[in-house]
Amino acid sequence: MPWFMLFVAIVAEVIATSTLKSTEGFTRLWPSAIVVVCYETAFILLSLTLKKIPVGIVYAVWSGVGVALITLVAWYFLGQTLDVAGVAGVALIVGGVVVINAFSKTVVE
Repeated sequence: MPWFMLFVAIVAEVIATSTLKSTEGFTRLWPSAIVVVCYETAFILLSLTLKKIPVGIVYAVWSGVGVALITLVAWYFLGQTLDVAGVAGVALIVGGVVVINAFSKTVVE
């Protein structure tokens, strides 16, 4: 269950981050509400995962998967361009998360 909560927290954070620009400095109500609710959800779920998974592992997965997802969302939905260096960098980040989860003795199931 903590891994599922972490995944939902990451998705909520990606939704909030990708909606942030459309708040226009928090002057638009509905995009602002989405951002606040999604960030609140993300941080509550993130804090709950820390009861079972070490903070270093949680943050590595949170940041790595979050970077990869927000990059894909920005490319697909927001028209951000991706060059080879950007794709390689994201692949290295995801690879680091995989290495931590596959080989670290501190990962708790």
